[in-house]
Amino acid sequence: MNFNNILALIFFFVISNPALSAEKQIMRIGVDLTYPPFQYKNQNGHPTGFEIEVTNALCKSVHLSCQYVVNTFDTQIPALLSRKIDVISPLGVTKKREAAIAFSNYVFHIPTVLVGRKEYNLLPNANSLKGKSVAVQQGTIQEAYANKYWLPSGVIVKSYPDSEAVYQDLYAERVSAALCPSVALKFGFLQTPEGKDFEVKGQEVTDADLFSVGSAYGIRKNDRKAQIIINKGLDNIMKDGTYSAIKNKYFGNMSIEVNDNLSRSG
Repeated sequence: MNFNNILALIFFFVISNPALSAEKQIMRIGVDLTYPPFQYKNQNGHPTGFEIEVTNALCKSVHLSCQYVVNTFDTQIPALLSRKIDVISPLGVTKKREAAIAFSNYVFHIPTVLVGRKEYNLLPNANSLKGKSVAVQQGTIQEAYANKYWLPSGVIVKSYPDSEAVYQDLYAERVSAALCPSVALKFGFLQTPEGKDFEVKGQEVTDADLFSVGSAYGIRKNDRKAQIIINKGLDNIMKDGTYSAIKNKYFGNMSIEVNDNLSRSG
């Protein structure tokens, strides 16, 4: 075990024992709060949602104090690398992102789907969408997929700073469809009055190179301290039933499990 690992383990031992720590350590978590039901602002302007409750429970289990720092999604990795935050709330683990940052163990998996008005005969492929406008959120795997496979075939790909802007233009018919994470779509936009005339089009969109096995907390490379703490907190809340209770509160019996829950602690 190298020196950095030893220091990380000592830090974990200290914060895991309140009697040895005069006050809770603060961990700054990067969020964008425009992604209901995963993360958004409640009526009082405070962070809430599935990811927020999971993160709060995780931090509590290892005696950390969570401090949420709001950034747009596409600025989260730069904010992490410039040390403006300590951890990014769960995001898809892709090859491109793994070249820049490290990750915790997986937290959940969310498929990607196309959504459009019910009366439109659309499918999630370039032939069906050629000449039409498709909305995506900036910095997401959905944007990367649409730009790689659809844009060269004549699909007009429009990028937006957050999911709220995506759904606003979708509802206003400034775009024909949107490529989105399925669970946020099903339990968010499709449950609103604006979403009642929309539906998922076709099957899940997949790509082995661009899409992720699952989502995990983003951590700076070589930050063993943060990685050990986050993984320990995840392990705690999954073993004691807290994670399942939060998942059931938001998504009922829908499965969001990661099939390949590989450890990222080593």
